[in-house]
Amino acid sequence: MAGGTEAFPDLGSHCQHSDCRQLDFLPFKCDGCRKVFCLEHRSYKSHKCPNSDDNKSRRVIVCEICSVSIEVTGREEEDEKKILERHEKSGDCNPKKKKKPMCPVRRCRETLTFSNTSTCKTCQVKVCLKHRFPADHGCRQAVPAVAAAAGPIKGRWNERFLVALASRNGKDCAKSGGGGTTSTPTTPSVKVS
Repeated sequence: MAGGTEAFPDLGSHCQHSDCRQLDFLPFKCDGCRKVFCLEHRSYKSHKCPNSDDNKSRRVIVCEICSVSIEVTGREEEDEKKILERHEKSGDCNPKKKKKPMCPVRRCRETLTFSNTSTCKTCQVKVCLKHRFPADHGCRQAVPAVAAAAGPIKGRWNERFLVALASRNGKDCAKSGGGGTTSTPTTPSVKVS
């Protein structure tokens, strides 16, 4: 039952399903009958496995109200509807659990997940990555600190930019530290008559 090519004779194997015999380079081994199958015939039902553990395998249903998963393994012949009704009556079914956290910034509909959540260091509010900077989410504690340093800031973003630029006091504006003044040329100019 070895497969492969001339160069790699041990690579892959043939599907052991009687109607298939396809050469598969990434075969699946059934944990019930220990035979090798292709992707199409890897499930118990597709190759009619005599040693399937359908009764032993884990099955889960999800409550549509609270999104809680309920394991139904080992509950033979018990209807899923009855299990869900019992879950609702038990008091464990809470519709508030279903709501996922959203970004608190106005008009932002981004759902906060593990990978796209940022916590502001000044106001400790959890926001999405688009609004992670204090100016983007209207940080209440950062605005007074900037306003006290730069004076009254009103108007549009370009005016705030100019105020912030003016507050730099010429730092990093020139290598010589001239603060934005123009220097005289070092070479004398010559007039040609």
